[in-house]
Amino acid sequence: MNTQNLCLLFLVFLLLFMNISQGQLEIGFYSQTCPDAESIVKSVVSEATLEDPTMPPALLRLHFHDCFVEVRFRDFTFCMYKFIFEKVACDKGCDGSILIEDGADSERRAFGHEGVRGFEQIEKAKQKIETQCPGVVSCADIVAMAARDAVALAGGPKYAAESGRRDGRVSSLELASDMPDVNDSIETLKSKFKNKGLSNQELVLLSGAHTIGTTACFFMPKRLYEFNGTNDSDPRISPRFLPELRRMCPKNGDINARIPMDPVTKDKFDDQIMRNIKKEHQMLDYTMIV
Repeated sequence: MNTQNLCLLFLVFLLLFMNISQGQLEIGFYSQTCPDAESIVKSVVSEATLEDPTMPPALLRLHFHDCFVEVRFRDFTFCMYKFIFEKVACDKGCDGSILIEDGADSERRAFGHEGVRGFEQIEKAKQKIETQCPGVVSCADIVAMAARDAVALAGGPKYAAESGRRDGRVSSLELASDMPDVNDSIETLKSKFKNKGLSNQELVLLSGAHTIGTTACFFMPKRLYEFNGTNDSDPRISPRFLPELRRMCPKNGDINARIPMDPVTKDKFDDQIMRNIKKEHQMLDYTMIV
């Protein structure tokens, strides 16, 4: 499968996954009520990316973390019923709840959300939109639009994002307790995704979002120096790639040092990370997933 087709496949699923939210979604949802909303978000994201080239993967990750906490395909029919017949918004999926700051028990304070960034950019876009269309555009939609613009700025396909999400009112630390973790076994990851109504294939596709972004050397020592309690490295790492990994993350080095998830095309949204995995040149252990 070529790069363009793989990226499009990923985006198709990304759109399906991230559209599980309350309300009827449609392209151009704000065309009459706030016609400049999408251009404002795009401007904010573009400006932020010029100042900080790491912003696109940050905004894409923010969107995923917002959606994954409560997304369940089996809940979608129930939520639609509640909204259509009872006019009650159902706080599920991509509802912007990760943005809520409500003390130590807020969703955004969950361990699984550590390192998530982009809140300031969403707030900036919201403030600009409010000056033109107060109380019209949801924060959840702004997060989705920002992720779309981030993918495009990273060289990925351009796509139209449906809007019409309603902001959630519940932000719970407990609800965010089952986010995927870098140390999760493949069985644990499959279970977490299954609990959200997502298949193994969808787990692979969403893992492809790591085509852009970085990770910290904090996650590397066990794989590079202490694999399975030994004093050796993960044997699945290519012998040709191991010295490079150890150079980037030396033993007893700076655990906060950042390394690209895809060292070949680190700032480009493409399928290179999948090619790296096939060659056993991946940063984290995706071998079992793919």
